[in-house]
Amino acid sequence: MEGKMTTLAIEAPSRPQVRTVTGRIPGNRGMWAGITCEFVEFIVLFAVYFVARAHFPDAFEQGAQRLSLASGTAITLIMVTSSFFIACSVATIRAGRRRQSFWWLVAGLVVALGYPVVKFFEVQANLAQGINGEAGIFFTVYYYLTINHLVHSFWGILGIFWVLARHLGGAYSSDDYSGLEALASYWHATDIIWLVIFQLCYVLA
Repeated sequence: MEGKMTTLAIEAPSRPQVRTVTGRIPGNRGMWAGITCEFVEFIVLFAVYFVARAHFPDAFEQGAQRLSLASGTAITLIMVTSSFFIACSVATIRAGRRRQSFWWLVAGLVVALGYPVVKFFEVQANLAQGINGEAGIFFTVYYYLTINHLVHSFWGILGIFWVLARHLGGAYSSDDYSGLEALASYWHATDIIWLVIFQLCYVLA
């Protein structure tokens, strides 16, 4: 009798296996090679900024006062918000919510497109005041930094279009989202660089 009770005992459900991944690189190695090159390029440009600022402190102080702080702030909000939306896209695809991930990415793209629009109007306003790349050492450095950043952001926006098309085609799932994650890594890196540019050119100069 005792033996039968032992046989009929219900087995406790086994604990779900938690997949532990150590040493994992978000995205892919190729994207991180590109991000490293981007950081190296801007480190060199920032070094040029500080050397020029050390030699011409008055030009940097007076030049920054002529820039549109509203435009710089708007671009900052755009970059931070689009980064947040793309991070949400990654988080939801990891959770298996593919449709939500797609629409978060769409939102990230729509907000990111505001960057070149704001930049266009900012440059138009600068040129109307005679502020071009030859208006002084500060503006030469300013245009070099911001135009370079705009170019990198343009590549990022093209990347969002590409990843969005793949997302629409069902390329990503909770098991495979490295392409989406690589895009997010690049966009976050570009976002971080802008935050430094904003401080150096619009706020602290």
